[in-house]
Amino acid sequence: MNANGLSATSKQVLAMRDAVFAEWESQVRRLIKDARHILHPTLLNTLPVFYDNIAEALTPNHPRSNATSNNDIAAAHGDERARMTSYEPEQIVHEYQLFRDAFSQVADEQGVTLTRAEWGIVNSSIDSAVRESIRKFTSMHDSFRHKMAASLSHDMRNPLSVIVSAAHVLSLGANPDRTPLIATRILDNGKRLATMIEELLDALSFNRGEKLPLNLSEFDVQDLARTVCRDTSVGDDAECAVVGASVVGYWCEDSLRRALENLVVNGIKYGDGNGVQIKIDEAHGRMLLSVHNSGNPIAPEHHGQIFEYLWREGGAKDKRGWGMGLPFVKSVAESHGGSVAVDSSPAGGTTFLIDIPVDCRPFVETD
Repeated sequence: MNANGLSATSKQVLAMRDAVFAEWESQVRRLIKDARHILHPTLLNTLPVFYDNIAEALTPNHPRSNATSNNDIAAAHGDERARMTSYEPEQIVHEYQLFRDAFSQVADEQGVTLTRAEWGIVNSSIDSAVRESIRKFTSMHDSFRHKMAASLSHDMRNPLSVIVSAAHVLSLGANPDRTPLIATRILDNGKRLATMIEELLDALSFNRGEKLPLNLSEFDVQDLARTVCRDTSVGDDAECAVVGASVVGYWCEDSLRRALENLVVNGIKYGDGNGVQIKIDEAHGRMLLSVHNSGNPIAPEHHGQIFEYLWREGGAKDKRGWGMGLPFVKSVAESHGGSVAVDSSPAGGTTFLIDIPVDCRPFVETD
């Protein structure tokens, strides 16, 4: 920052900034468990700007009365802690306490003397920052829980739809040879629905940031794709087909299944009746899982928006229902250390691609 116009005390405080953060980072990594493996830029995030704001506020008659006046830098700190770490609220309070201690220690070591009024500005800045950071942190986690709960509630429609469709087929007097298969589908999807209700209850108390909690296991994604195809096409087995290679890797089967179901169900819904194709491939240690349909394309200007929470294409009378499922698909891909992309045109139809490591274990945080 530009030190012109600042008081001598403010300039002294700016001069000791690097020493304060070196001491602060050392103590935070030693005393806060969840900070030990956070990268340096993420650990500091907005705190250097907050520090500079303190220095400005120490200059008499400066427009900034304390470090949080006229800005939301402390709220941004809480936002990043919610999105980028596994912090609990008390850990944010603790790191601000350590910041206060580091500031005081370095000031003593370097002979920087503050008046009672100046210490009052430093302390009020830190106290205000704690309140604003915690307020934003808890708000973000409330939002995460609501999104996860809404996504789970939305996805419950998939197994419920299979149950209803299968029961309808039975009510019409299905071929006796198919009755055991249809009954099995009803039973399997009933169990899945029960599991998702348990996940919904977990989501309401989930408090570890926007990344999904994953339970990794080794399995063949081709088997999973065939199961999803079978369960989403009770009435017509031609609605969904699987092509490509068998790929065995480490992923979260439940979340990947839900992501694939979302893409297949929407592909059938918005396709042109020619069915949906799931393609599986592997390249350079990555598993490529795509879902294609040949329906009306998604407008290019909407390609970035469709992964936003609750976004809908079209007006009130013409809304495509991608809004809840695709943000979940994106979250699944990113939580596995990968990404999701869309390719859509009138000539080629619409393809969603989940691109994730074959072995996700190094990319997934575990306790």
